[in-house]
Amino acid sequence: MSGPEGAITLASCPADIVELAAFRARASDLARLAAAQDFALAAGGGTAARAGRLSLSVRPDRWLLLTTPAAPGESAALRREMCRGCGAVVDLSSALVAFLLAGTAVPEMLARACRLDLEGRAFPKGCAAATIMVQVPAILARLSAGMLLLTPATTARHLREWLVETSQPFGLALAPDATVSALCGESQT
Repeated sequence: MSGPEGAITLASCPADIVELAAFRARASDLARLAAAQDFALAAGGGTAARAGRLSLSVRPDRWLLLTTPAAPGESAALRREMCRGCGAVVDLSSALVAFLLAGTAVPEMLARACRLDLEGRAFPKGCAAATIMVQVPAILARLSAGMLLLTPATTARHLREWLVETSQPFGLALAPDATVSALCGESQT
């Protein structure tokens, strides 16, 4: 997903998004159970990808898990089974919207409304953080595919319009939907 030098591409990313929250003193048990199901749980402030599954951690002992969309409730049910009494599961698939921004000018464009220092040394690939952008809560993660942005569904239209308008000087190209596998850096066939 790349355009002209410096251009910014914007894509939606349909995904099931489930939050896992470890019960007190059970985070290591939850991580072992997740690994047994081929799911890597990210370290705090980071991302982890494995087999088309992405996890983000922006709060202690809590993870956002992104997977390819399935039937309603299916992803949450699978994660509940994975937890086996070690944590709670909340399906946020309808509550959050994911966007993928790619291009060398993305950090500069996002700096116009983001409270994070997105310069490469301060926020390298594999980092994730919660912030406020244009008065809207957002979670940002720097991936090899670009910058993943999660925002509440109720404000997603506002944030998308802001992204489109603000990226115009950098040369915006709207892209087809990105897949969770693409976010994980897996090639598309």
